[in-house]
Amino acid sequence: MNKRHVTSAISQIFGKFASKEFPKWFQNIVNQSYVKLMGLDMSEFHAPNSYKSLNALFTRHLREPRKFSLAAEDFISPCDSLISACGGLVDDYALQIKGMRYKTDDLLGNNFTQSEKDAVCDGDFINFYLSPKDYHRYHIPINMKVLKAVHIPGKFYPVNFPSLKKRLNLFIENERVVLQCETVEGKRFYMVLVSALNVGVMKVSFEPRIHTDADVIGEQVYTFQDLYLDKGDDFGCFEMGSTIVIISEKEMFKEILVKPGDKVKFGETIAKLS
Repeated sequence: MNKRHVTSAISQIFGKFASKEFPKWFQNIVNQSYVKLMGLDMSEFHAPNSYKSLNALFTRHLREPRKFSLAAEDFISPCDSLISACGGLVDDYALQIKGMRYKTDDLLGNNFTQSEKDAVCDGDFINFYLSPKDYHRYHIPINMKVLKAVHIPGKFYPVNFPSLKKRLNLFIENERVVLQCETVEGKRFYMVLVSALNVGVMKVSFEPRIHTDADVIGEQVYTFQDLYLDKGDDFGCFEMGSTIVIISEKEMFKEILVKPGDKVKFGETIAKLS
């Protein structure tokens, strides 16, 4: 068995602490301290002392559902995040951050055919960075079908801006889950969940066999028949902050309404479909 990277060990240790349910008086101190230290806005959530573990606070659900556009052409943000980079792919290259680019072929791994990868050549990409203070759950951005999920084991480097600036191919080195998706109109795109330091677990509710930050060797592939999901559906969470990358085929988007540096919230319309 391959020796696991030190970032995985750190993430596992932190994960055990975050998942532990301490006596209520101490858990309240932990939760309140985290809220204050990270500057969490808890106005849409239950009180910090209602969560039995730090992980329960990280993966908190909204108290009330958010409203979003039901128009078929409106593509909504899957999460609360910062847009770290977005724009058009040049051949199969996307920006990790300004001045740092990576090959989408490498990001998608080894279990998609070349024609499946070529489908997004000259398409568009949007990178969503979730900080530790953000709402950590992710949602479906458009009515769609999931064709395949690929779990790619890897490292757990931080995905904050200092780390993005100094480590080329960070998204490709880190553990990730790649979802191959299709819109109602038959346009293909990928949603890539990227791990980060202390984000040992990425949960995908429609495929419980995916176990991230586990002793898994090699890519694990899951295919689906008739798996349709609706815009706004909650399909899992990061345990701490991380990154989501969306890569679309050419002309799937008529217009992208966000730019690098924008803060977005789940439910906000961020693009128009063609």
